Amino acid sequence: MAYRTFIRWAAAVGCVSSIWAAEPAPKRATIASEKHAVDYVLLPGDLLRVEVFQEPDLLKEVRISQEFTINLPLIGTLNLRGKNLRQTTELVRSLYDKDYLVDPQVNINVREYSKRTVDVQGQVGRPGAVEFPPEEGLTLYQAITRAGGFTRLADRKRVLLTRKTLEGGNETITVNVNDIIEGTAKEEWRLQKDDSVFVPERIL
Repeated sequence: MAYRTFIRWAAAVGCVSSIWAAEPAPKRATIASEKHAVDYVLLPGDLLRVEVFQEPDLLKEVRISQEFTINLPLIGTLNLRGKNLRQTTELVRSLYDKDYLVDPQVNINVREYSKRTVDVQGQVGRPGAVEFPPEEGLTLYQAITRAGGFTRLADRKRVLLTRKTLEGGNETITVNVNDIIEGTAKEEWRLQKDDSVFVPERIL
């Protein structure tokens, strides 16, 4: 029986669903990872691959400097501080479109992520550096969990989060992590590179 004839026969007798069962369903994890990728906020040390469709001379791999800058052909130096991958792609596209190309198609991806860690110390199971998952953020409670979780002596209501200010100093914030766990906190405290977390001991 020819393949098309078989399909018509299968549909007629109501068993066509078994024919299409082998077709893979869309993978939600893949879609989620793609969203994480474009929303990823770029950092010094990230290696970017910049491509412009049908413009091989503009292909370049560049590493973001400690000043958050990159240098690209024709458009020169760009400051990417605070920008995610989506915003960076649109910025490059608009600059090429402005003076050099007509409706350019720009693709930028991260070839290599810079290592990002936070230091978690005090009353946790495994004190030390905790690495950010690639492309993703990390919350205060997630960092504590990755460091082995709270010990039985931990003061969950007075966790200290220390981070660098724009002026170069340090700022320390006291966070009640019980509120985060219970879902009543106003903020989950998303961490930044080089933050430090200290879980003190409860006063018995």
